Amino acid sequence: MGLTYVIEHMEEDETTPRSLPPWVELEYSHMISLAGPDAQVQFTHLSRNSCDSLRNKLASIGRPDSFRVHTEPIMDVLKSRDVPLAKVCLLDPKAERELKPEDGVDFDWFLFGHPGDDPPRDRTSELRQLGFPARHLGTVQMTTDTALGVTKRVVHDKIPLDGIPYVNFPTIKFNAKESVEMPFRYIADPEGEPLLPPGMRELLHEDLNKSFDF
Repeated sequence: MGLTYVIEHMEEDETTPRSLPPWVELEYSHMISLAGPDAQVQFTHLSRNSCDSLRNKLASIGRPDSFRVHTEPIMDVLKSRDVPLAKVCLLDPKAERELKPEDGVDFDWFLFGHPGDDPPRDRTSELRQLGFPARHLGTVQMTTDTALGVTKRVVHDKIPLDGIPYVNFPTIKFNAKESVEMPFRYIADPEGEPLLPPGMRELLHEDLNKSFDF
C-alpha cells in the first residue's frame, strides 16, 4: 500500500439513515479515484449511520482496500496504528511552507479537514492545534477532493504546485439561461474544464432548480 490520505469529517451528521448530504458522498467517492490505485483514503470521525452509508457507497466503486471508514477521530486512528505525528502532514491554508514533491518521502499520511466553507471558517484550526507538521496548497481555496487530487499530483506524481493546471472560480453552464459560479479552485481537465466529481453537475443543476421552486 502506498500513501494514505485521511479526511477528518468535521460536520455534525444528521440522524437520518442517509447521513451524508449527496454532495459530500460525491466528493468522497471522487477522492477514491483521485488518490490513485496504490493509495488508501481513510474517512474519520463519522457517525455510525454515515459509516454504514458511505461504506456501502464506496464499496460499489472502489477496490476493498482503497478506503476505510471510522467513527473514531484522527488521533485515535493514528494511535491504534502506531503512526507518529511526524509522519502525518496536515494540509493547512495557514501553513508557512507549501507542499513540495519531496514531502512524499518525508510523510506517509496526508490529512484534510472536511468540509470547506465559503467564506472560509478555518475549521482546520481544530486539527492545527494537535501539532501536525503542515503544508499549504496555495492561496486560493479548493474543494477538499480537489485538495486531495492536487496533493497526490505533488507528492506521488512529483509535479510541483505551479505545474498543475487549474481553473479558478469556474462558471458551470447548464444551458443558455442557467449557470452557477463556483467559489473554488479546481484542477483543469484536458479540455480546460474543472475536474468535478461524477454526478456533481447534475446535482448542482438540481439544486439550482430547487432554488426557483416557490
